Amino acid sequence: MYKHILVPVDGSDTARKAIGNAVAVAQAFKSEVTVIYVIDPYAFTGVGTDFAYGQAEYLGAATAEANEAIKAAKEAFQAIGVTATGSVVEGHAIYRGILDTAESVGADLIVMGSHGRRGLEKLVLGSVTAQVLSHAHLPVLVVRD
Repeated sequence: MYKHILVPVDGSDTARKAIGNAVAVAQAFKSEVTVIYVIDPYAFTGVGTDFAYGQAEYLGAATAEANEAIKAAKEAFQAIGVTATGSVVEGHAIYRGILDTAESVGADLIVMGSHGRRGLEKLVLGSVTAQVLSHAHLPVLVVRD
């Protein structure tokens, strides 16, 4: 049923729970798996040249964190005999990076975690998961915190 699963990760506990669910789905359907970590390379845009050094440090740290999260996810899939590909994706809007990658790899399911924010926190911070859900044209399995 699901031939290609996209699993966006961010290193959080919720993402690890989503990986566990994605492992089960991939094993059941013998699916191909792509793991991504989306970073915003323009996090310091518009704050001036004083932050240029900070931006380089941010990108280095974000890329290192992304590579660790991807490595851990790939190992979870390898443990059940499923080979997963992984990559760091850059995108100013995280949800757009997820959806663009889903389209480019031909994913037919996205499995991702939700941080379960409620009330004012959700309103102020927004939710990548909510944005993916409202813009996706394919099934999305959301794993709650």
